[in-house]
Amino acid sequence: MVDSIKQWLRLLPRELRDFSDYGEVPERYKRLRRNMMILGLLGSLVPLSLMAIVNYHQYQRALKGEVLQPLRASVSRTKHSFDLFLTERRSAVSFIASAYSYRELSDEKELARIFQVMRREFGGFVDLGLIDSSGIQVSYVGPYELKGKNYADQAWFQEVKIRGSYISDVFMGYRGLPHFVIAVEHQGGTGESWFLRATIDTDKFNNLIAAVASDPATDAFVVNHLGILQTPSKFYGRVLDVCPFRLPPVSHEPNVLEVMDHAGREVLLGYIYSDSMDFILLVVRPRGEILKAWYTLKSELFVLFVVSVVAIILVLVKLTDLLVKRIQEADEKREAAHREVQYTSKLASIGRLAAGVAHEINNPMAIINEKAGLIKDLIECREGFPDRDRFISLTDSILHSVDRVRGITHRLLGFARRMDVKFEMLSLNDLLKEVLSFLEREAFLRRIDVRLQLAEDLPKISSDWGQLQQVFLNILNNAFEAVEDGGKVVVTTWVPNPETVAASIRDNGKGMSQETMRHIFEPFFTTKVGYGTGLGLSITYGIVKKLGGDIQVESREGEGTTFTVVLPLEARGGAEG
Repeated sequence: MVDSIKQWLRLLPRELRDFSDYGEVPERYKRLRRNMMILGLLGSLVPLSLMAIVNYHQYQRALKGEVLQPLRASVSRTKHSFDLFLTERRSAVSFIASAYSYRELSDEKELARIFQVMRREFGGFVDLGLIDSSGIQVSYVGPYELKGKNYADQAWFQEVKIRGSYISDVFMGYRGLPHFVIAVEHQGGTGESWFLRATIDTDKFNNLIAAVASDPATDAFVVNHLGILQTPSKFYGRVLDVCPFRLPPVSHEPNVLEVMDHAGREVLLGYIYSDSMDFILLVVRPRGEILKAWYTLKSELFVLFVVSVVAIILVLVKLTDLLVKRIQEADEKREAAHREVQYTSKLASIGRLAAGVAHEINNPMAIINEKAGLIKDLIECREGFPDRDRFISLTDSILHSVDRVRGITHRLLGFARRMDVKFEMLSLNDLLKEVLSFLEREAFLRRIDVRLQLAEDLPKISSDWGQLQQVFLNILNNAFEAVEDGGKVVVTTWVPNPETVAASIRDNGKGMSQETMRHIFEPFFTTKVGYGTGLGLSITYGIVKKLGGDIQVESREGEGTTFTVVLPLEARGGAEG
């Protein structure tokens, strides 16, 4: 009985066959299992993940705040000391330029006295010189012979004239020691201007920055806007070397980045840009030592989270599998009972109907067969009968159609007993020509242009002639109904691959929407209001799948529709497609 039910179910479209194969898990239960797993995982893992994420970020924020805040504070303090150092010396030079007249500063003895006071009070000054408005150094105090030197073409001289003051990058002096220059402009009462230029060594400057890096693993240094070291670094080069770090984004507030240095170490890079000079203070500390406690906690949290997730998944898989199996077993028992009752009732009804229909059809068909045979015999016996060949061909067509009706009624009578298909070697091209012969008159009356594009080398296939006739007759009927009078229908055959043949029926009718295409193979779905049953394409789909083939449809509204049927060369009785 189960085998009979399975055979009957194979006639249905795939969408309706939930229990056609009792040896496999139907797709619906796979979806049910998947959905239950997803819901279970969402219900358990989402709260767990949210809790882990919140705790992770809160602890990370708190721990990093405790670790990074001192680094930011140290960078901020050093930056203020650094700016104060430069501002004091620029202010001192600016004060001298404004407190003394050009005549007093041009006197080298007076300039030497002023220079000695500056060195004693501030320290670090190397030389001091007065430059007139044309760029000539008028007087000079220091270790070099610079009196009379012309600075008119120097970039720093032009910048002082524009900005009023200038602090240079660090450079190597004549003694091979790093220095930097501070220059200011002063406008006299008569409108004349002059410039005071002082050179400062970087020893005190370096000591100020080095105080931040008292920890052996910590490094601090200053770079200019080009990334050139202005102070020596413990790990990243000497003065005037190129800094291995990319310049960080501009920020006049202390900021900390997690980066990788040139040696591949993960470090924390604290930095701040100077407010008035093109200098950047960088403080580098190893990341691992600072965040060691955080790494330990993070690893523990990760292990705990992974163990919890694995445990939840294992429990859910086991419970879901058990529940779905029990649901499936219950459904199979219920469906088997329902199908058996339905199948038995259907067979009884079809048996009674088939007997009556077959009797009513076969009797007139027998008369037609006898009369057509008699007509054929009379024509063949009479010599010189007008259009003898044509009438013999017509009677042969009648006899062939009677045989076809006999086969249909025979299958109808045998429907309740078996569902096997009758395979034979056939030509798909011949079959399509015969089907089109049934529609020749309609095509002529409606002026429908039917074009055949049949492959000449199309191989024969093993299939059921009668059922394929039904398939293509259904599709062609739909194509004729879709086109307007004077429309076009193109029938094409070809060989898509060595194992299959294909036939397509394309029309230039009204086409279908995407929503309609999603439902066309469903039973009782029809767009023919008032007269369509909605079973034609559903039956067609079932027959093609039963013969081991496939059916596809392409359509656009207003452009037409193309149905493509792909059939195997070798018979696949009972295939599910």
